[in-house]
Amino acid sequence: MKGKLFICPTPIGNLEDITLRVLRVLEEVDIIAAEDTRVTRKILNHYHIRNSLTSYHGHNEWQKSQELLRILKDGGDVALVSDAGTPGISDPGEKIIQAAVEEGIEIVYMPGASAFIGGLVVSGLPTDRFCFEGFLPRKKNQRKAALESLKNDTRTLIFYEAPHRVLETLRDMIEIFGCRKAALVRELTKKFEEVIRGSLEEVHECIKVRDTIKGELILIIHGADTADDMEMDPPQWKYWGVSRHVAELTEVGYGTGQAVKEVAGLRGLPRRDVYKYILESKDQI
Repeated sequence: MKGKLFICPTPIGNLEDITLRVLRVLEEVDIIAAEDTRVTRKILNHYHIRNSLTSYHGHNEWQKSQELLRILKDGGDVALVSDAGTPGISDPGEKIIQAAVEEGIEIVYMPGASAFIGGLVVSGLPTDRFCFEGFLPRKKNQRKAALESLKNDTRTLIFYEAPHRVLETLRDMIEIFGCRKAALVRELTKKFEEVIRGSLEEVHECIKVRDTIKGELILIIHGADTADDMEMDPPQWKYWGVSRHVAELTEVGYGTGQAVKEVAGLRGLPRRDVYKYILESKDQI
């Protein structure tokens, strides 16, 4: 008989956030495939579990998938874990799961932590329809193109982002999405957990004055309003990016400086930031 592949979520911060069932499986399987064996060893030590570990990460996924398949075909059970959260969600796991499906190996999912679901729930934004995008591209042009492709999506949008890029990403979102409700969820379930809610501009203003911002970050953005919603909300500029807002005013006779002053006043932004959005927009043409 073939073995089973167990998908085992691990805590995203608080070591108590792991199920009794996952702990039992981690103790009983023949081997645990871990994104980082050092991280997983801390969890096992905390719960006094002794079992064999092997590394399974982004740089050896294909090779290790073949090794794990051999174990599964020979009747061994394998537990798959990532450093935090659910394997396969912005973490290694997809390749071995696909390979197991193709080989007819039983896959057993264990309920557990997933950061983006927690971030969505505490954001206060609509949860009935949402789109998880994971990490945006690092390069500015590619990131802005990805955001442009999502600006008319009416679902709540969820992103992961690195602390050193979050301010730049928020500026791009303000430029492309306009004035939308948003939340930044930081260090969920950890000691310094924080949720910043408001408009995109307000979230940006809140964190840009800090010397540093650290930890795991989740950005949740309200989806685009439908045509009916827009008719109920007269200020059309709320659905424009900053550069378009300036362009619309100049088209009806405003000078550039006058348009920038008007846009900055309406949106509560410094004029230098409005000029920056205009220059960045021209760079993309």
